[in-house]
Amino acid sequence: MSEIVKKKSRLHPNNKHQGRYNFDQLIKANKQLEVFVIENKFGVTSIDFFSPEAVKELNKAILFKDYQLEYWDIPAGYLCPPIPGRADYIHHLADLLLTSNFGKLPLGDKITCVDVGTGANLIYPIIGTQEFGWNFIATDIEEKSIESASLIVEKNKRLEGKVQVVLQPSPKDFFYTVIDKSQKFDLTLCNPPFHSSKEDAAKGSQRKIKNLTGKNTKQPVLNFAGQSNELWTDGGELRFITNMMKQSKKFGENCYWFSTLVSKQAHLNQLINTLKSLHVTDFKEIEMGQGNKTSRILAWTFLSKKEQLSWKQQRWQK
Repeated sequence: MSEIVKKKSRLHPNNKHQGRYNFDQLIKANKQLEVFVIENKFGVTSIDFFSPEAVKELNKAILFKDYQLEYWDIPAGYLCPPIPGRADYIHHLADLLLTSNFGKLPLGDKITCVDVGTGANLIYPIIGTQEFGWNFIATDIEEKSIESASLIVEKNKRLEGKVQVVLQPSPKDFFYTVIDKSQKFDLTLCNPPFHSSKEDAAKGSQRKIKNLTGKNTKQPVLNFAGQSNELWTDGGELRFITNMMKQSKKFGENCYWFSTLVSKQAHLNQLINTLKSLHVTDFKEIEMGQGNKTSRILAWTFLSKKEQLSWKQQRWQK
């Protein structure tokens, strides 16, 4: 068993969202963004990142410009994620596959990923299909999110045949009911809800706004929005990830690498102890950063060395 820790304070070098946004190019991709572009107090062209509408139009422009989408939208009030950070997760998973496959990255239909809790935005499958040609099974427990994600697939020919959107009818399950025991998939990824309650989420937003502006606010507007199941769950991310790890053991022969984001470093030791108690054969801790924010990916596998070699020969090296 090994543990790899990568200390990073910047985006992955292959992440195309380095540096400042080129708003001239982004406006060409999405004219609706133009009304939200301003000059901030430092004299720099930007948008009001506290405005959900502005962030949504920025995301749309990025997806049109950098990922060649023809359509992207989400219902009002649903999570509108910052794309650079989401892209980093995908690029680090690509690195994980590359190092697992003797330095050669498996591309295209050789890789099938399961996105646990894809949300209405479908961001991870969009980036993964357009950057590496991977296939995705995108799951969610919320019907409106499934409808939104399905519409994104339907209206983008680039996603047709690459992304399967599936409703998870059981909120307590992660892989049961949406994954057949005969199926093989190479990666799972998840950005879990990390708050334990609505009140906890509100306090987190208040802290974020105070850190950014120095101002206190009793009713913060979430600039990236989000529904209850996207932002909080009973027991927070620690219980959510622990339960996912336990269920993953039942599918240990079906998947090469399971993975999840872990937002709170304080949870790492307990989660790693959980993995050890489940007798994983290997796990990786990968740090990634964006500006002053640091998060981490935790990945694990139950496959023996012999099973890993067979997996690579039969799926990745054909």
